Amino acid sequence: MKIKGVTDIFFDLDHTLWDFDKNSALTFDKIFKLNNIDANLSEFLSCYQPINLKYWKLYREEKIDKASLRFGRLNDAFTAINFNIEKELINQLSEDYITYLSSFNHLFENTFEILKYLNTNYNLHIITNGFSEVQHKKLTKANINHYFKTVTNSETVGVKKPNPKIFKYALKVANVKVDQSVMIGDSYEADILGALNVGMDAIYFGSYSNVLAGKLKQVNNLIHLKKYL
Repeated sequence: MKIKGVTDIFFDLDHTLWDFDKNSALTFDKIFKLNNIDANLSEFLSCYQPINLKYWKLYREEKIDKASLRFGRLNDAFTAINFNIEKELINQLSEDYITYLSSFNHLFENTFEILKYLNTNYNLHIITNGFSEVQHKKLTKANINHYFKTVTNSETVGVKKPNPKIFKYALKVANVKVDQSVMIGDSYEADILGALNVGMDAIYFGSYSNVLAGKLKQVNNLIHLKKYL
């Protein structure tokens, strides 16, 4: 069923439009080679991905800062695979990761198609918890920046999703009322609950293996947003 009265759509970026896991894996492959790291990449990534999510949750909850996130997720992943590495090299890898991450720009299936479709009838925006110096590069290099009228970043606002302040800030910058807006994202906590808690409608983007309770709107392919919008 189509959502009525919507004029503005707010997207998350990482894991929603921009294929973070794929681009991150390619980045690690590159920086491991640059720094002569002979760790097993697939083994590292299998440990890193859940560790990274854990650290981002701590970061969202203001329990750690950016520097702790960047170092800790790498340090813990190397520890998990019993790979000995100097602290200085972890710091170098952390810097290289941020440097090269936006050089890979794989998007989820049908990203261009759905943005082109939605752009004809709605104002499109981004709300992201990602680091500001990286997110704008991702949008530009992936050639989707022109679709978005505003980009709201947690570092600019000073709080992260699901904090109500970032949603209210984004609505103010977009000059739109909450009941005319919808949030689309992959994080139930940050994107969906964050939006619903300020009165904004929301659509969860994720696998149906993670079907959420209740009547929550959900798609597992971006093109299926046409069902609602």
